[in-house]
Amino acid sequence: MSAQTRYNTVVIDAGHGGFDRGGIPSQRILEKNMNLDVSLRLKPILEKAGYRVIMTRSTDIFVPLGARVAIANSNPNAIFVCIHFNSASRSGASGIETYFYSTESAPLAASIHSAVVGGAPSDNRGVRRRGYFVLRRTTIPAVLVECGFLTNPTEAQYAQTTAYRQKLAQEIARGIVNRPTLAARTAYTNRSSQVDVGLQPFLDQRFVHESTARHHRHHTSSKKKKSSSAEKKEVSSEEQ
Repeated sequence: MSAQTRYNTVVIDAGHGGFDRGGIPSQRILEKNMNLDVSLRLKPILEKAGYRVIMTRSTDIFVPLGARVAIANSNPNAIFVCIHFNSASRSGASGIETYFYSTESAPLAASIHSAVVGGAPSDNRGVRRRGYFVLRRTTIPAVLVECGFLTNPTEAQYAQTTAYRQKLAQEIARGIVNRPTLAARTAYTNRSSQVDVGLQPFLDQRFVHESTARHHRHHTSSKKKKSSSAEKKEVSSEEQ
């Protein structure tokens, strides 16, 4: 099916919740609270723009991943937007990144990412393809937005301000509104690597290990060549 579908419903998924705090151990700012706050701010903005909005959670409760996916899949004329904040053991890690899995989700991911990065002072970590459960198991276009690192002092300070969380919600909404028409799902969309993510940096996570291995092999091979060259130079100088 190659028809274009105009989606009029947005399922907002505030990541984590309840006993699932999100983030890493000893993280001072609870990710679950930040996710929910941005999600609750996003809802009225989208409703004002004419969308029907469904929340996977609107309070501090735990919703299993399977239930989140079931909510998304029960709304075929919808898109699924997961709101998260990032974390890392290294406090210097920073930036905003957006994830998708199926081919028809890529334009939506690019549109939202472009809007959020354009309105935030954080680094652009790019649009990436990764098989997270909520992206892989949904049967509607689905994206996951990481709105910055709560373990980064600067980004954590931003996230704790009402104005910044409101700004994030507005930019996510702008990305959704700017790309309301998406290709309908086919039986093969999850298998295809032919994706269009606009002009945003893009990393297909399926090939990260392979690329790293190639780089390692190339690096090792280069070291061997250098070592071999050095040995040849030594031999040459001795022969002279």
